[in-house]
Amino acid sequence: MGDHVPRQLNCGAALHRRPVGPQRRPAALATGPTGTHAPREAGVAVLMLTGEQFESLLGELGFTHVVWLPDSTTGTWEAALDGSPRVRLLRVCREGEAWALAAGLWMGGATPLVVMQNTGLFESGDTLRNVLFDLQVPLYAVIGYRNYLTENSPDTARRFTEPVVAAWNVSTVLLASPDDLPLWRRHVRDCRRDNVPGMALLAEGRG
Repeated sequence: MGDHVPRQLNCGAALHRRPVGPQRRPAALATGPTGTHAPREAGVAVLMLTGEQFESLLGELGFTHVVWLPDSTTGTWEAALDGSPRVRLLRVCREGEAWALAAGLWMGGATPLVVMQNTGLFESGDTLRNVLFDLQVPLYAVIGYRNYLTENSPDTARRFTEPVVAAWNVSTVLLASPDDLPLWRRHVRDCRRDNVPGMALLAEGRG
């Protein structure tokens, strides 16, 4: 994986975070996710990337580690990531651990990616707050957006995902089809350039 140059935390500086790239958010909490991509048949998960394609993208974008607690969709990438010569896969038991572990990697000079589902994002909020805002560590994350593709889903995780992300004021893009991958590449690079955290919400079906 090569040598990494350690970074220094800047705990005392004021936060200045501006939105990076397009933001897609629901018009109202009660209406659920909105956007240009129509939901698919109920219960069908549409995976836009194979594990090999995802691993290749991570290498292209310069990520060195994936710190994750996968769901039934992203878990299909495990074999490709586990065998990657470019990206090291690190598994955690709880989602809060992922932010802390990734922060330590970043401090050591690595470029980690955090991967978890939206329910794990909710569960790990206090650690996210401490890492991204108190310690000002500009981590990037891919968040599985459970039931985004399930039409008329009653899943409250689907309902609250975008409002919760908006409350954190973290620059976010929605990945709902392969056509969104160029947007994701640009968003990762923009966040890295501006030294701010970012998230990509990965549209999923039931799981």
